[in-house]
Amino acid sequence: MNKYFRMTTMAYLMFLSAVLGMILYAGIVVTSVTFNTHLYVGAELLTQFQEGQVMIENFLRLSYVVNALIEAVVLYEGYKFKKFERDTVTKVATFFVLATGLLFAQYYIPDIIAMQEQGEVMTQSVAFLNTHKGSEINSKIFAVALIVLIVQNMRKACK
Repeated sequence: MNKYFRMTTMAYLMFLSAVLGMILYAGIVVTSVTFNTHLYVGAELLTQFQEGQVMIENFLRLSYVVNALIEAVVLYEGYKFKKFERDTVTKVATFFVLATGLLFAQYYIPDIIAMQEQGEVMTQSVAFLNTHKGSEINSKIFAVALIVLIVQNMRKACK
């Protein structure tokens, strides 16, 4: 591997790892703090609907980074695939990263925003709850696929 491509690989791995950290932080820390503001402020200042509006803004901004990640994965993994340097596990992980990343950024986030714009009653509907649960499951699959992709690329880079 030449010097410039090795640096590109390191930058790619750092970007994948940073996005993984963002996803985990948003899902674990930001959600628990946002939906429990009364514990930190000492009073009920926000309704659950308002907390959801704050939360979706966080995830909307995260979706911009996920879109950039999708572009980076397509370019890097596409190049490595074209050079016949990809194994089955990496291809499957790449597929799941792309599929779940696109679902997160292009389906779940816009759908949840559209439902929130319809008002608080809509966010208590079965459709909203199912969409929200689907987005949670999707994010977990995305994180696991991203971990596999990072590990596979690190294994190959460290040979």
